[in-house]
Amino acid sequence: MIMRIVSGGQTGVDRAALDAALAGGVPCGGWCPSGRAAEDGPIPERYPLQEMADGGYASRTKKNVRTSDATAILYFGELSGGTQLTVFFCIQERKPYKLIDGKEIPPERAAVLLAEFCREHAVQTFNVAGPRASTDARAYPYAYEVISAFLQHQPTAHPAICPGTPPGVV
Repeated sequence: MIMRIVSGGQTGVDRAALDAALAGGVPCGGWCPSGRAAEDGPIPERYPLQEMADGGYASRTKKNVRTSDATAILYFGELSGGTQLTVFFCIQERKPYKLIDGKEIPPERAAVLLAEFCREHAVQTFNVAGPRASTDARAYPYAYEVISAFLQHQPTAHPAICPGTPPGVV
């Protein structure tokens, strides 16, 4: 059962995952770069992210991979930039990950695939990553639809504080 959705707060897939979790009443959070940096300025405070003392996007990505049980990587046809780096960190940290090509997989099917993946790997803390909004305009709407549908496939009990969450991380 998913207890928490994690992302880095960037525009696009990251924010869509956080918005879907917030709308569904599912605990969410994760690590964001120093200064709450994102391509559109500081990440709004409504997103319950822990700011890293130092480090940029790559450091944040690695920490979110490391502190999650598994990662969903949504993309559109080709992996690039930070999305590709997320795959590298998943391999480096030996963390399971699921690639979802939004160009090929409809949102409802993607949600089912993610639910099956999470059951198979007993995922409780699920990192969600993918392109920022400026890289692909489909990133936010697709990810929001996928994660919203995915959360509907989960049991309904979501405690306010998740077991195993490090102190200071919401």
